[in-house]
Parts: sequence; structure tokens; C-alpha cells
Amino acid sequence: MSTYYTGVNNLLAPENCTLILIDHQPLQFAGVQNIDETLLVNNVVGLAKTAKVFGVPTILTTVLDVFPDQKPINRTTLNTWEDERVVDAVKKIGRKKLVIAALWTEICLAYPVLSALGEGYEVFIVTDASGGVSVEAHERAVQRMVPAGAAPLTWIGFASELQRDWAREKTIAGIGEIMSKHGGSIGTSLAWEFQLLGANSQKPGA
Repeated sequence: MSTYYTGVNNLLAPENCTLILIDHQPLQFAGVQNIDETLLVNNVVGLAKTAKVFGVPTILTTVLDVFPDQKPINRTTLNTWEDERVVDAVKKIGRKKLVIAALWTEICLAYPVLSALGEGYEVFIVTDASGGVSVEAHERAVQRMVPAGAAPLTWIGFASELQRDWAREKTIAGIGEIMSKHGGSIGTSLAWEFQLLGANSQKPGA
């Protein structure tokens, strides 16, 4: 049965998780059929930028412009978890909560997620930053991972969980910019709220 944790100490936080991004590259994007490709790219970039703003350690097995100085790990295995370099990188970081997104869901996401769960890691799958070769393939893969213990979430859910409190002012500007560029209507609403907060803070007696 799947386990969903409650309580502040069990939520994702910048200091307790690692992000793994797997095979977000042109060939893989071309085969995705369960989600609009432009939306998928937007979600992946939003996810990667979020990790960067909050300082979440990120392991790449692909090339992303968000991390131009980081060399991705080139694999031969379909299962990322069977590459010792990836597992060693995870162990070196030393965090038990793994947030993973991949292309394709039914292969490059499912295999390492199931493997990591089998080794005692707490795994979160970012479903809207992952894609399969069909709606069927994506959905069946998610249905396979969740009963095994994986917790599904979206990239905006991930970002919100890391921020969680607007009193954490250090990351407000960064997360605000990410949402304005990648959050769609949520970004517009957030910008409006920030504008109202700014106006109210300038009122006499505020």
C-alpha cells in the first residue's frame, strides 16, 4: 500500500531532498504523446529553476540550460538506478527524499523509482514534468509506481511545498519570477497579490 506522510517534518524542504532529472532531451520529447510538448517543456524548466532557486541538489542525466555548468551523466542503461555513478551521487548527497521526473514515464521514470523505493528511499514523482509515449503508457506507469510507495506531485506543488511560508523572504523574488514565466494563470494571480502587498505596505500606518 502507498504511504502518504503528514506533518511539517515530513514535508519536502530545500534541505531534505534531491532532484533527479532523467532524459529530458529532444529525442525523448519527440515521443511524448500524453501531454502537450510545449507545456511539458515549460513544466520541466519551471521544476529545474525551482530547484536552483532553493538550492536543492540536482542530478542530471540530460542537458538543461538551467544548469549550464553541470555535466550530465551519460548512461547506457534504461534504468538510471543501475548506473553506479547516479547511485553514488545520490549517496554522496545523503538525502533520503528523492524527487524524480523523467522521459519516458513508463521506462526512465518507473524503473529508477521502483528501484530506489526498493532500497528504502522516499520517492516523489513529478507527473507533469514527465511524459509517456501515450496517455495509456503514462497513466499505467503512475498506477504502477504509486502502490509501490511513490508519491505523485506537480512541479508547482513542489515549488509551493519548498516555499510554504511567505515570511521566507530570501526566495520570494526567485519563486515569483519562476511563476510569472512558467506558472500560467497562477503566476498572474501571484503577481497581482505581490502588487497588492506592496501597495498596502506603502500605506501610512502599514
